Amino acid sequence: MIAIIDYGMGNLRSVQKAFEAVGAEAIVTSDSQKILSAKSVVLPGVGAFKDCMENLEKLGLIDTVHKSVKSGKPFLGICLGLQLLFNQSEEFGQVDGLGILPGKVVGFKNAHLSSDSGEPLKIPHMGWNTVRVVPGNPLFDSVPDESYFYFVHSYYIVPQSASIIATTTSYGIDFTSGIHHENIHAFQFHPEKSQRLGLTILKNFSNLHG
Repeated sequence: MIAIIDYGMGNLRSVQKAFEAVGAEAIVTSDSQKILSAKSVVLPGVGAFKDCMENLEKLGLIDTVHKSVKSGKPFLGICLGLQLLFNQSEEFGQVDGLGILPGKVVGFKNAHLSSDSGEPLKIPHMGWNTVRVVPGNPLFDSVPDESYFYFVHSYYIVPQSASIIATTTSYGIDFTSGIHHENIHAFQFHPEKSQRLGLTILKNFSNLHG
């Protein structure tokens, strides 16, 4: 059983349906006991960083996320669920994150993005873009390097250690679009919206064992 953490934000049903499409049993829940007893845990997220942290705190789920990670079971963060794992975000001022991984979340607006032709790039970064994969990541088994995945975000992570970087993507700058550290896998793009290859990643995740 895969537990998808429900804290009132995120496209939870679409994530659940994507897991079901690859034959994995997944529940959407805010029940700490169900999350802690699940085989694997998914932290999705759409919206503002500060609101997500406040909702996790109100529902008593911050400790649950920490315990899930420390248990060694497979853990997947999607979009904002990736960003929340780090120390802090500069969205709407400095906001503390879960602090599970060292690093910060910064905005594209400060990067003065432009295309190869010099045209300014739109923010948010929205739509399909390629992902360069660090070799050896188990979730990218049967997924070719530089495949396209679906993004929608205005902020990106800057991990303190390059050793956790799993994927990178270019949008005016090269940014970290995925990380892998021990039992933690997390991506800025949306596998559940990325058609066949996104489903392959979710299937590979569902086959992991803690």
